Amino acid sequence: MIVASARFIKSAANKSHYPEPTLPEIAFAGRSNVGKSSLINTLVNRKRLVKTSSTPGRTQLINFFDINDAVIFVDLPGYGYARVPEKIRKQWGPMIETYLSTRSTLQGVVVILDIRRTPGVEERDLLAWLDSQGIPALPVLTKVDKLSKTKAAKQRAAIARDLGVPSDLLILFSAQTRQGKDAVLDAIADRCGLTAPAEEEPAP
Repeated sequence: MIVASARFIKSAANKSHYPEPTLPEIAFAGRSNVGKSSLINTLVNRKRLVKTSSTPGRTQLINFFDINDAVIFVDLPGYGYARVPEKIRKQWGPMIETYLSTRSTLQGVVVILDIRRTPGVEERDLLAWLDSQGIPALPVLTKVDKLSKTKAAKQRAAIARDLGVPSDLLILFSAQTRQGKDAVLDAIADRCGLTAPAEEEPAP
């Protein structure tokens, strides 16, 4: 998948403010300050399409971005997941659960984890909750450039064991070196069923 165009559509706090559900959507979720904004900016070849900040929790709304007029990227606020759905509403906010559980065009969620950190309760509960809702998860390990290749491989294996998933399911990514960019985009294209002609459209 080649990104030829990317534009901000709108921000929303509740369902009535969502854009019309006309295109497949991929949401991006991760703990605050995990590198979510940098990931999205790298994928779309833009430095500031999504605002980045060193202060956790700056994203307060659901932000929608049109990519290639073919898919919508949805930037979700940094989360703190509870163990049960009832508490998710209290700790992460009703707008997030409402989006994930009711959006008919949602095709999957890119779940972002810092490769240097052991997955916490929030990450494990998020993946379990998505699975219970039948929502495909695309796990991505960010900040890979902070580790040596050997250490990164060990961390990937350890995180995979902790989450109970195959290690090759976890995509290694770095916003600095752009490692994993194509792998993430290809996974998104596959989930959304994007056709070859759209994927091969050259950048302007």
